[in-house]
Amino acid sequence: MQVLGGAFCYNPLIMVWRLAKDGFAADDIERIYRDRFAAGNHVELLWQGEEAFRRILESVKAARNLICLEFYIYRNDDTGRELSAILKEKARAGVSVYVLYDHFGSFGTPRSFWREMRQAGVRVGSSYVFKLYAPLKYAHRDHRKLIIIDGDTAFTGGLNIANEYMGIHLRHKKGWRDTGVLMKGPAAHVLLEKFRRSWKVWGKGPLVGASARCDRQGKLPVIPVFAGSGKGRRRLRRLLYYSINHAKKSILLTTAYFVPSKRMIETLEAASRRGVEVKLLLQGHTDVPMAKYAGMAYYERLLKAGIDIYHYMGQVLHAKTYVFDLTWSIVGSANLDFQSLRWNDEGNVGILDEGFAGMLRDMFHEDIANAQRITLESWRQRPLADKLRERLFFLIKRRL
Repeated sequence: MQVLGGAFCYNPLIMVWRLAKDGFAADDIERIYRDRFAAGNHVELLWQGEEAFRRILESVKAARNLICLEFYIYRNDDTGRELSAILKEKARAGVSVYVLYDHFGSFGTPRSFWREMRQAGVRVGSSYVFKLYAPLKYAHRDHRKLIIIDGDTAFTGGLNIANEYMGIHLRHKKGWRDTGVLMKGPAAHVLLEKFRRSWKVWGKGPLVGASARCDRQGKLPVIPVFAGSGKGRRRLRRLLYYSINHAKKSILLTTAYFVPSKRMIETLEAASRRGVEVKLLLQGHTDVPMAKYAGMAYYERLLKAGIDIYHYMGQVLHAKTYVFDLTWSIVGSANLDFQSLRWNDEGNVGILDEGFAGMLRDMFHEDIANAQRITLESWRQRPLADKLRERLFFLIKRRL
């Protein structure tokens, strides 16, 4: 675990953080995304499975008034039961506890698990429940991973509540490689409002126990990049395209599922051809082979454009981090695929800071040391069976 907060100074009287030499500025990002940065946050980068979860569990145990969880996957395995026991204990002690899970993502979790939570005083809601009269809406997912504690501490990222993300009890297999951030400060209170809106839709009822304000805890500016509607997903796409188009030096993209649109491919090609270093870190071992093969159909085109592609080996890669010119970063739940950018509710945060971006760069370099670089020559020699799979799954790429 790496920690950042308090070491980088900003003038609190000026609400614009300009980094003109690298091209990204807070007011430009706010104008493109149509939302505001929250100033004065302490941020921790979490990226080593069991240690990250221990840090999260410590924060949940320290809650005094309010705990809110919103997760795509919440399993009743060792990890899920450990967190559940803490939540039930806190609820019995008078803390207001809310859990919102995605119906599809947590489909295998038995009703008895949720019933035991409710009996302990935990308020439980489910998003995008299947309805016979509206079956197409089941294609949508609440893909967010969000924890709010007392309105002043928040976690978001790619980790779900399940053993593979914590890296324990996996029959000698390694835990998945993921990334998240733990924040203290005004950004947490903004994220609480995001959860409040979700709970109003799916949980049915008001939140109680939240503080009315949140003091500054550090120096970093954070902008929530949450999408919960068609309009929100358009704003997310607009921000991503702006970030790629505006980069002048480097683009480091880590994504678990890479099924890009034609526009995304053209945007990455254009960045590389204007001299920007573009690197993609993608899954080597995958839990969704169809999505992997659909994305692989674009590799030759990207390699010809001078883009570096790496397959992460040894673990299943599940992280989603995007770093532009080592100044502007986005971390969260959104992949570079149709499901995330067209259908899902997603939760991310953007951080405009060279120090934080530098940590993500170091993490990226550590990851590619455990990755296989794909070259154009080797790619053209891949097996015929792989080429056939790519063509097949490319045809249904919009549903992967």
